[in-house]
Amino acid sequence: MDELKGTMGTGRKVNGHVRHGSIERFTTTVTQTITADYCCIAAATIVTSPSSGRDDSVITNGFLSKPEKLLSNGLSNGSLHKHEVVLPDIIASSGDASLVASESRLQEEDEMSHEGSMTPTEPVDLAPAEDIADEEFEDCALYVDIITIIGYIYLHIFGYLRDFLRKLKIERSLTPQEKNNKGFVPLYNDWENFYKRNVYVRARDVVDKPICSVPGPVISVMERSTPNYGWTFKFTGHKVQCINMASYNYLGFAQPSGVCADASINTLERLGVSNVSARNDVGSQPIHVELEDLVARFVGTEAALTFGMGFATNSANIPALVDKRCAILSDAFNHASIVTGARLSGATVKVFKHNDMKDLEAKLKEMILTGHPRTRRPFKKILIIVEGIYSMEGSICKLPEIIALKKKYKAYLYLDEAHSIGALGPHGRGVVDYFGLDARDVDIMMGTFTKSFGSSGGYIAGSRALINHLRHSSGAMVYSAAMPPPIAQQIITSMKVIMGEDGTDEGARRIKQLADNTRYLRTELRRLGFIVYGSKDSPVVPLLTFNFGRGIAFARLLMQRGVAIVVVGFPVTPVRLCRARLCVSAFHTREMLETVVREIDYLGDLCRLKYSRKHGPYSKKKTKVPRLKAECDKE
Repeated sequence: MDELKGTMGTGRKVNGHVRHGSIERFTTTVTQTITADYCCIAAATIVTSPSSGRDDSVITNGFLSKPEKLLSNGLSNGSLHKHEVVLPDIIASSGDASLVASESRLQEEDEMSHEGSMTPTEPVDLAPAEDIADEEFEDCALYVDIITIIGYIYLHIFGYLRDFLRKLKIERSLTPQEKNNKGFVPLYNDWENFYKRNVYVRARDVVDKPICSVPGPVISVMERSTPNYGWTFKFTGHKVQCINMASYNYLGFAQPSGVCADASINTLERLGVSNVSARNDVGSQPIHVELEDLVARFVGTEAALTFGMGFATNSANIPALVDKRCAILSDAFNHASIVTGARLSGATVKVFKHNDMKDLEAKLKEMILTGHPRTRRPFKKILIIVEGIYSMEGSICKLPEIIALKKKYKAYLYLDEAHSIGALGPHGRGVVDYFGLDARDVDIMMGTFTKSFGSSGGYIAGSRALINHLRHSSGAMVYSAAMPPPIAQQIITSMKVIMGEDGTDEGARRIKQLADNTRYLRTELRRLGFIVYGSKDSPVVPLLTFNFGRGIAFARLLMQRGVAIVVVGFPVTPVRLCRARLCVSAFHTREMLETVVREIDYLGDLCRLKYSRKHGPYSKKKTKVPRLKAECDKE
């Protein structure tokens, strides 16, 4: 397994409480549920249903560099290695006054984090009630784990049986076959092929949904039928209108009309579709420079660099920042693009438990004390990589604490704001804005334009020295084609709307509406008894189904009832933590969200997905759940 691949912590508390109250009822429930779960996924479903204390930092020759010495904040000179490389010819030292200001601001941030009041503004007016915890990762009962594991055992038993029948030519094999050439390494290992043949294929009608409309609040899904349980599909010619809870169109800029679309069309007519060249050749246009200046101003850094692909923004830039003499500390649930970039860099990688600051600090100390695992030499640099909002967990990183640790141990911080930029903070400027922090405390800020801006591509923002280094060393900059001008124009226009530079308050209205919709959906789902992961202000809403069969059945039935969602299971998530992911948009009306809640409530009872023991009808302790003030007034 790759070092970076995230897994849940091993110290899980298991509660053996059985909701049904007796062994006999528990046994009956398990037996019935196993049968139903297997039928949901293994039995054939033929038709897809209708339905300024700043650390002056630079990066050069592939390494981050800082002028300050490592040993500080109470660390012993005799117990730690130095792991910095000082490049005096290009480093401007920080003044004493700025360092004092930095320490003062850091203490204030620590005090605020202990008080739990880091959010600058409350996006939704809540009625007086006991608030839900800022971040929840409630676990399920023991019997749910048992059902989930037995369900996978059923799938594997029948999978191996079907493979045996295929070898005997009793059942037709529709999977591509590799030639057994001696000396050639197979393209796929046996486990990947087995899982694809016997698990993934049967869920393709749910996970691979072709659409034929703009991914707005309502989406048109093309109806398909399959004669062979997901191996091949045939379009029926019908379109299914669904409320779109699958696309991450957070601020609703993925619309075919309006100021953004008009500006992009004008740019298309003026500059064409593509520059057909890399930026370092003849592909750089004034519109790219305008975009990068705007991004730097938006996120609060000296400079920025933009790229045509969000995935490559991570995977191609991380290797340009660290190499085999450096170390990476990566959150357990970081995105695959970060995993790929860390692999390509050759750096020593350690994974810390998700959002666990004690584990992060322990691993920082370990890396500093022990150095490289082979040579025991001190690392040149240690790079901490986290995300603003985690796309599968819905959680927000503990940025104030991470910055405090980064300063204490003289490490560097790489912040991926793919899902948080535009969606968090009173001004939509991401998790830094959300906590009211100084963007200059983050060494490398990364984000994408595919979510809140309704476009594509990504950016890296930071010091001017960092950006100048990446212009000539990043593979995504040197070897990739430049961002198409219409795409750049879409980002410029939408970003100006968010910043209020279009002369209206439309951007602020959308940010507030997104926060309102997010709080409403999360509150209602928890009130009904579902286990919902993540932070209360995260527009990524993971609803835990645990069992893969139930998750697929839930999404399939929800599609029939006019709601499109995404279901995610192993290997994207741990085996026992399958989930449905809902993405909230500012363009969702309250009526749409009420419909979604009503349908999920009905199917939650039908599929037995209301596992929560903290909230809802099966909670041990009846707790008050925050409701919107308007609802209290109605009562």
